[in-house]
Amino acid sequence: MNFHDLHRPGDPLLLPNAWDYGSAALLAREGFPAIGTTSLGVAAAYGRPDAAGATRAETIELAESIKDLGVMVTVDIEGGFSDDPAEVSDLVAALAALGVAGVNLEDGRPDGTLRPIELHQRIIEAARGHGVFVNARTDTYWLKTGDTRERVAAYGHADGIFVPGMSELREIAEVAASTPLPLNVLYQPDGPTLAQLAEAGVARVSTGSLLYRAALHGAVAALSAAQGRQAPALPTYAEIAALLPQPR
Repeated sequence: MNFHDLHRPGDPLLLPNAWDYGSAALLAREGFPAIGTTSLGVAAAYGRPDAAGATRAETIELAESIKDLGVMVTVDIEGGFSDDPAEVSDLVAALAALGVAGVNLEDGRPDGTLRPIELHQRIIEAARGHGVFVNARTDTYWLKTGDTRERVAAYGHADGIFVPGMSELREIAEVAASTPLPLNVLYQPDGPTLAQLAEAGVARVSTGSLLYRAALHGAVAALSAAQGRQAPALPTYAEIAALLPQPR
């Protein structure tokens, strides 16, 4: 079975996201057939800002370290770490040479805007042809800008579509029905269940930064218990991102 075959509408792939060798090895031991990386976790581990194109080398280093764990690996490469399609193609080719099964390419930019549609289409095209599953992510929900349906349709030459932030089941089902590509959504603890997402036609459910944030929460909770204090709430993405160095 290849990575594409794991994307089944109605029977979605649950994709846990690792941030270092230890987390990836643990997830592999737990029997998940595929794991992804999380850009927030990688950025935090190396003291870099997230989603700012600052972790290209670190992302490749992580992919190389976990490639022999016996599971399929898909790598979050943010926006490709470049607006030059040729550079993105070179990056994906290098990851493919390591045996990576997929990449995740987002259209969101650090300044809160979306990459122009035509440019992201060229970026997606540049990533294809290297034998890896190209998951085209649109950040219309994250950044609260742009037209989701327009972006989903425009990225139809990718292998999959990722729309993080969607949580309303009716809309998820409508987006899933609007594209022939497998739809990927982000799991949210207070959102729809896996069974509900399956019924809506979702083909892949990613955990994103959740596991990394849960690991940090577990560390603080252990300290709080030692002190006889109540543990704080699970940190949000924004809270962790705010702790990291800011883009220059």
